Amino acid sequence: MKKALSLTLALAMTASLTACSGGGTAASPTPVAGTPAPSSAPAAEPVELTVFAAASMEATLTEIAERYQEVAPNVELVFTFDSSGTLKTQIEEGAPCDIFISAAQKQMNQLDSADTTGTNTDGLDFVYSDTRFDLVENKVVLAVPDDNPKDIQSFSDLASDKLSLLCIGNEDVPVGSYSLEILDTLGIDIAQLDSAGKVTYGTNVSEVANQVKEGAVDCGIIYATDAYTYELTVVDQATEDLCGQVIYPAAVMKSGTEAGHDAAVEFLNYLHTDPEAVSILEGVGFTVLP
Repeated sequence: MKKALSLTLALAMTASLTACSGGGTAASPTPVAGTPAPSSAPAAEPVELTVFAAASMEATLTEIAERYQEVAPNVELVFTFDSSGTLKTQIEEGAPCDIFISAAQKQMNQLDSADTTGTNTDGLDFVYSDTRFDLVENKVVLAVPDDNPKDIQSFSDLASDKLSLLCIGNEDVPVGSYSLEILDTLGIDIAQLDSAGKVTYGTNVSEVANQVKEGAVDCGIIYATDAYTYELTVVDQATEDLCGQVIYPAAVMKSGTEAGHDAAVEFLNYLHTDPEAVSILEGVGFTVLP
């Protein structure tokens, strides 16, 4: 009887030691309260999106991209910032591009087969027209160096003896087109300013803003958002009757990757609906359109 009892105790101790040492089949551990269960959903496939955007959006989109990493960690945003005319030409010549954000309708229209304005004279078909929408509105302003040595106070002063040198964008740059429209509406002859050596040109709005910032010119015509970014003094703002509305259209492009199409749609949706993204855009002077 003692032998049987001893054998029973020995077997029980052996089983206990085996379980503690990891041998045999152990019961599944009970999850600790508050600990999330492991997800069985597969990680999203990595996607690289190539975004061509107007130079005036560089500061805001760069900041938004950092926030978007938290929303879509599988998406890598690769930006090219330049004048909308330059970007349009690069797309037309075959540059890969998933998203295009232009500083004017003209450059987007030139690539969109659904264009009804007669701007797309070459019948180009680079835009997924059903993804196109107006993203933001900007304003055109007259900015001066910090000390404003020529005391320029308005667009009208560009026709006066106060002006020695004005910087504007090239004609194929949206801000340049807006500038020429303002001057024409005010009856200021750009040809006379040119012949008098009173005009210099930038290939994009950032170049114009830099000229003003460095004091290399008396003033420059730029966007309100660039005046904010470069901390420039604004002395006048163009009203709609001077140059119309400054609207930035955005769209997914057919020159992008098929795998990136849905991710591109999602990023554009994030840009104009996410409260944080909207706050960043409006914080520098853009108006996000509904």
